[in-house]
Amino acid sequence: MPEIRILLADDHAVLRAGLRLLLDAQPDMKVVGEAGDGSEALTLSTDLHPDLILLDLTMPGLNGIDALPVLRKAVPEAKILVLTMHDDESYLRQTLRGGAAGYVLKKAVDSELLSAVRAVMRGEVYVHPSLTKALLEDLLPSTPVEVADDPWLALSEREQEVLILVAHGHTAAEIAERLSLSSKTIETYRARGMEKLGLRSRAALVQFALAHGLLSDNHSVTN
Repeated sequence: MPEIRILLADDHAVLRAGLRLLLDAQPDMKVVGEAGDGSEALTLSTDLHPDLILLDLTMPGLNGIDALPVLRKAVPEAKILVLTMHDDESYLRQTLRGGAAGYVLKKAVDSELLSAVRAVMRGEVYVHPSLTKALLEDLLPSTPVEVADDPWLALSEREQEVLILVAHGHTAAEIAERLSLSSKTIETYRARGMEKLGLRSRAALVQFALAHGLLSDNHSVTN
């Protein structure tokens, strides 16, 4: 598998150093450059042509919000993944409209960032779980969709249980610990349930769950 060539754009040198250590430790990732602001990110991007730009929003000079459309035009082949401290729906909408392929919070655990990088490189849009529900609620009816021959009913109780937890943003390891099962078993239930529903990503699962009222308290998992 070819390496994902990554450019880091963040004004905090200590954070960049930590991100470089994390990303360079992955067999499929390599940091090819570091920028301290949007202008430097633009210069390095046109020189290095990275596969992915990990972009902070709050930087001196040319900030991430303003740099986004400029970077998209200068290096259209590069994916842009926003990494920010702003847990804010307005920032999320603005960056997605500007061409970002994903939005991850700096408080995210390391594994989530790595998952986000790989997801956007597969062509998916990655949004931090705490913001996914609010974003999709703007696009969906306020009441659950009535579905004849509901495919949800074709799932086993355990498959439903696992998918509800996945939709709430829990990782396979967290679900395994919660249900006293192995991570491999959880992945099997998740894959089988997603296949039955015809869904290909967690974002699609969250949209399905919202449309069917599955994220309400009535469907919460109590184990």
